[in-house]
Amino acid sequence: MKIPRLLIAATHSGAGKTTLATALMAAFTRAGFAVQPFKVGPDYIDPGYHTAATGRISRNLDTFFLGTAGVREVFARAASGADLCIIEGVMGLYDGKGATERGSSAEVAKALEAPVLLVVNARSMSRSAAALVLGYRLFDPRVRLAGVLLNRVGGPRHYVMLKEAIEKQAGVPVLGWVGRREEISLPHRHLGLLPAVEKNALADHLERLVAVLEEGVDLFRLLETARAAPLLPETTRKIFPAAPLPSRVRLGVVRDAAFNFYYQDGLELLAALGAEIVFVSALADPALPPELDGLYIGGGFPEMFLEKLAANKGFLESLRRAFHQGMPVYAECGGLMYLCRAICDFEGREYPMAGLLPGVCRMHSRRVALGYCEARVLADNILAPAGTRLVGHEFHYSSIEGMPRDFPRAYALYREGDREGVLDGYVHGNLLASYLHLHFASCPEVARRFIDRCEDYKRQRVMGC
Repeated sequence: MKIPRLLIAATHSGAGKTTLATALMAAFTRAGFAVQPFKVGPDYIDPGYHTAATGRISRNLDTFFLGTAGVREVFARAASGADLCIIEGVMGLYDGKGATERGSSAEVAKALEAPVLLVVNARSMSRSAAALVLGYRLFDPRVRLAGVLLNRVGGPRHYVMLKEAIEKQAGVPVLGWVGRREEISLPHRHLGLLPAVEKNALADHLERLVAVLEEGVDLFRLLETARAAPLLPETTRKIFPAAPLPSRVRLGVVRDAAFNFYYQDGLELLAALGAEIVFVSALADPALPPELDGLYIGGGFPEMFLEKLAANKGFLESLRRAFHQGMPVYAECGGLMYLCRAICDFEGREYPMAGLLPGVCRMHSRRVALGYCEARVLADNILAPAGTRLVGHEFHYSSIEGMPRDFPRAYALYREGDREGVLDGYVHGNLLASYLHLHFASCPEVARRFIDRCEDYKRQRVMGC
């Protein structure tokens, strides 16, 4: 399969990779190309900017979750109908889980045989930039470093100096530059970039990004580089069924400004396995829609919408009623927070929430957990039987207090370097809530079991009627 593709990597986090990758996606889209965006790693926020820039839903490519074959399957499936695929990397090019390459941009580049455009923050650098690029080029010969994009350059003379040094000493073409333009930076908050769903005037911001990019970047050479990518390695179907299964349950998915951390391929797998996805809003809807057979509450930023979430009493009451009737409820991170008795914000103010769990969620000024982990399921639940091994990701600034000691726990989490598991999450009847973010495409059997449990509830609900 011939798919023009380019992976945008960086020497390190903070080099401007997301801003420039989003700008490239927007520039090619505005030039009339169908651009399919991707993001390496377990990121929910950057893909929102990609989607806004291209009009096509961005997908996550993560070898830790999906493996090489899974990454190829997800990539090929999403690339259908696209003229160009642009993949934004994660952290530095070679940064993976711990000291390994697992989950890194480099590992994805090799899995897809994608040419790499390296973003270099050139501020306060001259000839040393060549040494930096040379090191990245030689570190792993299997990674094809096809070009360099210089960011935060002091001006045209600075650019000429950098370009000459890099091309002569490192042997990598420099395909453009962007000056020190702070006004094009994307806004941040405690979990990273501000989600695109909250960014006002995003269209105007994207136009500014494109205008700045086109001043100094050779888009034609970038397109040639992407088109020079070899045929995509053969893919085998291991995640998605050959054809979608008939719909058998109605699955509510809470998606709004407070809860929007979902992997698109995970949602599409649920749909392909028989779930009719019904999107609902905990902020705006007066109640859950009728005849739902299950509910999925993903992560997000509930801490930024506490007053509005607490005020929507009709929605909270309908959630309590559905839970007490036995409807399966699965919640991740922000969803876990929402199911607690209350959330205590950064200033210590407490807001009542759903109360399906008796504890209180407390926000902290410092990060509590970040990174990949492996999980052992401790109690049979709506996703998996006890003893199942899963992989996931954590990223949160909160903790749960006041839970009874004997309340059934969901997982033992094994983080990088841990010899003993850390308890996480709770199981309560047909409810499973934890800080662990799962990717259903990494565990199709979990997706099937969740839909099966929803179908069991539907059968009971219909018979009860």
